[in-house]
Amino acid sequence: MYILKNAFRNVWRSKGRNILMAIIIFVIAVSLCIGLSIRQAAASARESALEGMSITAQISVDRSAMMNNAKGESDGDSDEEMHFDKSSFSGFSDSLSIDELEVYADASTVEDFYYTITSSLDGTDDIEPVTSSSSSADEASSDDSDSDDSGSNSDVPDDIGGGKMNDAGQGGGMSISGNGDFSIIGYSDDDAMTDFLDGTSTITDGSVFEAGTSDYDCIISEELATYNSVSVGDTITLANPNDEDETYDLTVVGIYSTENSSDSNGMSQMFSAADPSNEIYMSYTALKAIVDNSESVAETTTDDDGNESSTAVYSQTSGTYVFASVDDYDVFCEEVYDLGLSEDYTVSSTDVSSYEQSLVPLETLSTIAGYFLIVIIIIGTLILVVLNIFSIRERKYEIGVLTAIGMKKAKVAVQFVAEMLIVTLFAVIIGGAVGAVSSVPVANVLLESQVTSTQETSDNQQQAFGIEVGGGKVNMGDMSDAELPDDISGSADSVSSDSSAKGGINSYITEIDSAVNLTVLLELLGICVLLALIASAVSVTAIMRYDPLKILSNRD
Repeated sequence: MYILKNAFRNVWRSKGRNILMAIIIFVIAVSLCIGLSIRQAAASARESALEGMSITAQISVDRSAMMNNAKGESDGDSDEEMHFDKSSFSGFSDSLSIDELEVYADASTVEDFYYTITSSLDGTDDIEPVTSSSSSADEASSDDSDSDDSGSNSDVPDDIGGGKMNDAGQGGGMSISGNGDFSIIGYSDDDAMTDFLDGTSTITDGSVFEAGTSDYDCIISEELATYNSVSVGDTITLANPNDEDETYDLTVVGIYSTENSSDSNGMSQMFSAADPSNEIYMSYTALKAIVDNSESVAETTTDDDGNESSTAVYSQTSGTYVFASVDDYDVFCEEVYDLGLSEDYTVSSTDVSSYEQSLVPLETLSTIAGYFLIVIIIIGTLILVVLNIFSIRERKYEIGVLTAIGMKKAKVAVQFVAEMLIVTLFAVIIGGAVGAVSSVPVANVLLESQVTSTQETSDNQQQAFGIEVGGGKVNMGDMSDAELPDDISGSADSVSSDSSAKGGINSYITEIDSAVNLTVLLELLGICVLLALIASAVSVTAIMRYDPLKILSNRD
């Protein structure tokens, strides 16, 4: 108790020196509080967002792995170039069948599983695709009907006209030209129709086809229905892009509206099937029946190079796995290979990757804050050590007197440490309060600057390439504001997002609403106390080294 009382008395007696010490620790505390708050905000944003998200994932071909496997071993000299074995790469575009995908749906971490099949068919006299030049074509006079129209299929090269894309020559395997006027999507059940679940698309007339039905029932967009004067109950006829004599009659049971931009990817100007207005939805069972029938009647030819071409309708299946949390998704990424998945395939989640990309400015700021903390700690420690060295020299006679009258050096050292801790605690309390108040506005100013910098980089890349690229805006895909957790959508205490409607939901974390919590305060207190103890170690070392008799005898 005597040591503590004496420590308080000495702190008050040496006000000038201790006030200077307190000001330095105060500045360190405020700086640390802001830096720790930024890092805490980034961690909280990631954790709260991912916990509230419904994570979906897909299994797709790992092209890098397959490319590596297709590289042949060179013989002889090390300078010999690696040989690429195209024959072993014939499965480049192979996707897993639904039966194979369902095997991995039995994993313990999978909460739900749904799947789709995508194909493409051409229009007939009954229905024509909506094109980007439709409006200008309607306004053009009949005298100009033979003039150049950049949006019409007639002016597109043969290998692109009508929306057909020839995929021949991939690995010497079978090639299928199958991009028609319309993109046909078959859904396994209602859960697979995510656009309707999140409100991006809505039925405006009729109803959705019955899940699992084998009837050729479909729903079409309002634009497509208006453009072709099609109503609910009408029958439309679609044809195989590779064989116009192979046709299929579909019954329109519903018409839907969608918020998806028709020109969001720019591809609709070249391929009408890429325009969301030309997407036709039906059940998986019905579309699979069309694909199976087309394969059964398809003709296959082989060219001189051994490449096979089929007239069958092109199709691709895709399965989606749903997880309750990111942890479950991470476990699934490992578990799926134990269930027999080939290393040529990989698991990916656009939900996780998209949101992680939206955190890029905040994560970058968090990294900068981390380096800032290291610099503050190093500089703060050096300053406090120097001040303690001068303090010990000034009080050398006091140390000699205390030890000469019988106080042990250890107790004298404890008294000096106690004085340092008293000043530190006082400065940390005030610094923590100021830091808590100023951390949010300061962090938001810094974050705004970082977002602006990131966005400028994105805009420059977009101007250079003409498209949105990886370093730019984040396309959140199917994630709407309704799907984002409350603390991310813009109304919660941790973060809010700024969205743009161009090309989907593009979002960066742009604002921190609160950053200081108990964790930050405890970290702040711990770091400042550690600095004080390190600085006090100089005092302890000097006290334990001093000889009280020499101190007293050498006093001037």
